[in-house]
Amino acid sequence: MNWKHYFTTSVGRKLVMGFTGLFLVLFLLVHCYVNSMIFISRNAFNAAADFMGTTVAIRIMEIGLFAGIILHIIQGLMLARMNKAKRSVGYATNATNTKQVPWYSRSMTLLGTLVMLFLIMHISHFWIPSRITHDLNATKLPNGVETHDLFQKMLDVFQSPLVVILYLLGVASLAFHLFHGFFSACQTMGFTSHKYKNFLKGFGIVFTVIVCLLFAAMPISMYMGWVA
Repeated sequence: MNWKHYFTTSVGRKLVMGFTGLFLVLFLLVHCYVNSMIFISRNAFNAAADFMGTTVAIRIMEIGLFAGIILHIIQGLMLARMNKAKRSVGYATNATNTKQVPWYSRSMTLLGTLVMLFLIMHISHFWIPSRITHDLNATKLPNGVETHDLFQKMLDVFQSPLVVILYLLGVASLAFHLFHGFFSACQTMGFTSHKYKNFLKGFGIVFTVIVCLLFAAMPISMYMGWVA
C-alpha cells in the first residue's frame, strides 16, 4: 500500500483513523493529567500549564496534535460517506443484527461531530486566550516565574451553569465515542489478537470511565466551589 492508498481506500482510511485515534488517546491522557492538577492546588495547575505552554517540544507537538485532529475528522467523515454509499436496499434485512450493535457504535459520526463542536468551544475558552490573544491575568509561581493564571480563567468560565452543562454533554459524547473508538482503533492497528482482545476491551472501558469522570469533575468542582 503506497501513501495515496491511506487517503483514498477504505482500508487506508481506517488505518489513518486508528493511528490518529490512538495518538489522540495519548493526548487525552496527558491533558487529563495536567487538568487534574486543579485538585492539588492553583500553583500546581498553573505550573503544569506554564510547562505545556513554554516548552518548545510541547509547542511543536501541538502542531502534530491539531494535524492529527483534523486528519481524524476528515477521514472519519470520508469513511462515513463511503459506508453510506455502499449501503443497498438489502441492508435492511440485517436490521436484527444492527440492533444488537450498541447505539454508540452506530453513531460514531454524530458523536464525533459533537466532540468536534465541544473541542471548538474548549479551544475558544482556553487555548486561544493562552496561546494567541494572551488576554489572561498574570500570576507568579512559587519559583518566581510569571505566567498566565489559567486556573482563574477556568474558575471564571465555569461560573456559567450553561457552559458547565455544555461541557458535560461534550464529555458524555467523548465517552461514548471512546467506548467504541478505542477498541476499534486497536483492532484496526492489529493489536487485538485473541489473547489480548478481552484485555483491550476492558482497558478501553476503564480508561474511558476514569478519564471522562475526571474531565466531568473539573467543571462541576469549579462551579460548586469545591476548588478555589
